[in-house]
Amino acid sequence: MSITDTHDRVFKALSAGVRRQILDDLRDQPLTTGTLCAHFPELDRCTVMQHLRVLEDADLVTVVRRGRERWNYLNPLPIHDIHERWIGPHAKGAVALLDRLKTDVERA
Repeated sequence: MSITDTHDRVFKALSAGVRRQILDDLRDQPLTTGTLCAHFPELDRCTVMQHLRVLEDADLVTVVRRGRERWNYLNPLPIHDIHERWIGPHAKGAVALLDRLKTDVERA
């Protein structure tokens, strides 16, 4: 799979609010699928599982099965790659611009 395909999957996965919330829920600790389903009482288990599948396909979630339990772990590396490719360079330019503006204002 090309890097473009990988980034497309990550952006697709991040496009849904439920999936972003799942990633937020996994930020501090891995959770079972049952626990994640309980975080979304408005959704049925099948829908939550579909969202988890999209996150897995984007390599944002890693699943480990322990007996009957399915533990979901956040994999932050794809998000880091997106940040390094698109956000980081733009943020550096914005910070430099703000620094220049601050210097100009202080001189005036």
